[in-house]
Amino acid sequence: MKKRSIVGLVIGCVVSLTACQTSKLSSKKLGKLLSESSTFSQNHTGFVLYDLSEQKEIFSYQGNRYFQPASNTKILTYYVSQRTLGDSLPALKYVTNADSLIIWGTGDPSFLSPSMPASKVLDFLKNSPQKIYFSANNFTGKHYGPGWAWDDYNDDYASEISPLPIHGNVVGFKANGNSLIANPAYFQDKIVSVKSPNNFGVTRVESSNSFEIPQGKAPKANFEQEVPFKTSNKLTTELLASIVGKPVTLIDAPLRSSAKTLMSLPVDTVFARMLHVSDNMMAEHLMLMCGQILAGELNVKKGIEKAKTNYLNTLPDAITWVDGSGLSRYNMITPRDLVMVLRQMYQEVPQEKLFKVFPAVGQSGTLKSLMPKTDKPFIFAKSGSFSNNYNLSGYLVTKQGKVLCFSLMNNNFVKPMAEIRKEVVKILTEIYQY
Repeated sequence: MKKRSIVGLVIGCVVSLTACQTSKLSSKKLGKLLSESSTFSQNHTGFVLYDLSEQKEIFSYQGNRYFQPASNTKILTYYVSQRTLGDSLPALKYVTNADSLIIWGTGDPSFLSPSMPASKVLDFLKNSPQKIYFSANNFTGKHYGPGWAWDDYNDDYASEISPLPIHGNVVGFKANGNSLIANPAYFQDKIVSVKSPNNFGVTRVESSNSFEIPQGKAPKANFEQEVPFKTSNKLTTELLASIVGKPVTLIDAPLRSSAKTLMSLPVDTVFARMLHVSDNMMAEHLMLMCGQILAGELNVKKGIEKAKTNYLNTLPDAITWVDGSGLSRYNMITPRDLVMVLRQMYQEVPQEKLFKVFPAVGQSGTLKSLMPKTDKPFIFAKSGSFSNNYNLSGYLVTKQGKVLCFSLMNNNFVKPMAEIRKEVVKILTEIYQY
């Protein structure tokens, strides 16, 4: 018997045990699509499909195998955050005295973020008649997640984690004739020209906030670049002072139980940003805020530990979860775990709201170009990718209106990612027809 036939026979046996008899979807055909796919022939693939109305798993192929989820990790972050944070983001903790305003960060990623609408935080600080003091005593975490690539420090998707993020913890650079304008303006005098054979671009010195550009080269008229700045408590106070226009003093004061909370934006604003464009900074700081609420500290690791105990203790397989964004390759999860999280979210969050925060294939976010543009998307899902990995997990509404959730994960391939995505679309479109 040929090798392919043996694989097909084995898969046929597996799916026959997990197939829902009332479903019109041919699990045998799905098994064949996976086992005979030349695109998936050398990579590690896992797929689970679940019928939400019948509460049954209708297809599983290596659903209990572990995969690196990449940004599918943000599904966990969203699930935990929407259960923990309430309707609005906490912006600051503060205590007001006769002559002082003491503030502690909450990890709110929206403050002066170029991708977020304005909140009342800036006016609150500007209009305060008291002297402002900032304490980072409640931040006990790390500025980078475990296993993050060291050489990503200059890329906008790898901004640092901090107790009081400002401007997304990135400097925005825009062309202004032959020079650049930095935002925040605090960094304008940190731009340095150096001899370089490279094309025009901004490169931060790894260990400092010195931003280098090639000497004698001018930016194109439409040049824009965001570069993470190196955070510190001292820098936070200096940035705040330059923005609010008055001194801010750094102190080391424990967060008081009597501290009040200043709220900022609706949480769904940040959820949509995180999921639609896969914003790593938003994801990390959402988990940082969950850490404060669940563990009493601004600490992503401790927030995750509490979330696993409080919300994820019934998953079929133990997960390894180390950051909020999925930048780390240390994260490990099975497709059936992700499907169970998606199932639980569907029970707790109204469908209309859920489908708005997830990208819609052919319509919005990172999935806009996955299929032709459409006004009637049938897949609402989160992709997760870095080199050699592509995963897609979320919800699928069939042609007959049946709502399914799924996780289709692909790791360890060397083919172009476009080929993997095309095959994923082919399989999901097949499911849509039933």
